[in-house]
Amino acid sequence: MTTHSHQTDKTDRKTILVGVTDIFFYTKVRDALIAKGYKFERARTQQDIAEKASTNNPAAFILNMNDETLNAFQALETFAADAQLKTIPILAFANHEEVDTFNRARALGVTKIVSRNEFSARLKDLVEEVAGSHA
Repeated sequence: MTTHSHQTDKTDRKTILVGVTDIFFYTKVRDALIAKGYKFERARTQQDIAEKASTNNPAAFILNMNDETLNAFQALETFAADAQLKTIPILAFANHEEVDTFNRARALGVTKIVSRNEFSARLKDLVEEVAGSHA
């Protein structure tokens, strides 16, 4: 039995910041991952994203690039400009035909971007992969 007692790392390995304003989609993400022991912080505004990311230092940030309320690119620019935030892995998803969105997201430091369909189908594996890169 291995016990990890070193809590000097400020990352909360089980908190996921979710930048999704659609309550139904957020609930789907939460319900899919709660059994894995994850906790969630939901960011509903631009200000929420920066504040909750700084305060919680989450294991990963999930971002809907097509969210009609949040400006996903502004959120990515905020992360890229901040020394602490840019270390947080980002899992983003967008409509598969939006090649420019995929390219811009990668240029702004997204850890992984996938289509909305792949995100829905492989949510647990994708989060484990991205959050594991923060370990």
